[in-house]
Amino acid sequence: MTSTDPLVGAGPSACVPDTELIGAFLDPSHHSLAREVGAFAAAELVSLPQPEDDAAGREQAGEILRRAGGAGWCGAAVAREWGGRTEAPDFRALCLIRESFAAASPLADAVFALQGLGSMPLTLAGSVEQRRRWLPAVARGTAMAAFAMTEAEAGSDVGAIATRAVRVGDGWRLDGRKIFISNAGIADFYCVFAKTDPEAGVRGISCFLVEADRPGFRFVRAQVMSSPHPLGEIAFENCQLGSEALIGRQGEGFKLGMRTLDRLRPTVAAAACGMAARALAEALAHTRSRHQFGQPLAELQLVQQKLARMATELAASRLLVYRAAAAADGGADRITLEAAMAKLYATEAAQRIVDDAVQLLGGSGVLADSPVDHLYRSVRALRIYEGTSEVQHLVIARQLLRG
Repeated sequence: MTSTDPLVGAGPSACVPDTELIGAFLDPSHHSLAREVGAFAAAELVSLPQPEDDAAGREQAGEILRRAGGAGWCGAAVAREWGGRTEAPDFRALCLIRESFAAASPLADAVFALQGLGSMPLTLAGSVEQRRRWLPAVARGTAMAAFAMTEAEAGSDVGAIATRAVRVGDGWRLDGRKIFISNAGIADFYCVFAKTDPEAGVRGISCFLVEADRPGFRFVRAQVMSSPHPLGEIAFENCQLGSEALIGRQGEGFKLGMRTLDRLRPTVAAAACGMAARALAEALAHTRSRHQFGQPLAELQLVQQKLARMATELAASRLLVYRAAAAADGGADRITLEAAMAKLYATEAAQRIVDDAVQLLGGSGVLADSPVDHLYRSVRALRIYEGTSEVQHLVIARQLLRG
């Protein structure tokens, strides 16, 4: 069951990323892409009804994937070639799409983002056979991807991963559990990180491709968030894999995971910008139309102060995001500092911007069918997943101290 009231509000106006501010980081093709993805999001995503429960959210995630894949947007999330030489995605395009999708529907953003996150290990290190098997399907939206790293005792501390992959003949036996896995239970394949040498610390981690129908793989349970998002726990119990399941080289899974997160952290920040832009649009629409004390709320100086701060923080966030994405597109092997700064600032700023929007809308801002209430519940997770804000502070400081 789903609510009959879609979260429309000022959504369509916020779906088109403003390319004027960030123009110095963009190519001409990005400006037309922003208009096209904005039109798609306004027509196909803003009016999606709010799922009433986790089951409805999972069903809607599948529908979103079909729409986005059918329209060609999922193709932007994966490598452009699947032969012997693989060209990485256009990360500035990824950021523009995530901005637009997040402004329209945080669930749509999550579905699109996981196509990139779940397939990036294949893009960076997968075999020709792995890429040919899965990347075209991810691009079409006919296969859903997942990235399985987090465990009960291994969140920010990736080295604490306990899932084990043991050599058995020519293949591997996988045993362990993962939690907080997006697309758990609905993904077609998972990029799974496991210890192949427990004594070697992070140098003993490898990455494996596991199909959802592989014997020994089990979807344990859904982990229900306050905002619709298909999250859950998965288990591997005597899960037998062939030698071809290894992604890249044995023992290089940690490096592969960090390279993946480096490249995609700016897109998380872009999603934060999309949610913040939607919140600002809703706040502007409300304060212009709502009258108190004989005048529009927008005429009150304290309201103007909030609006000014919201707009300024959003602009600063977007500049950091597209600086990092441009560095990735420019061929930088690592964008650790740029990505950490973008994710840290943009996600923290988005939390403040959305909170200010709720405050400006007053009582209507905390109603369950309010767009800003939905944003309030959705934006919080961005400060946690793919590296918490606290971890980003450490990453930035360590990069600075290394000179």
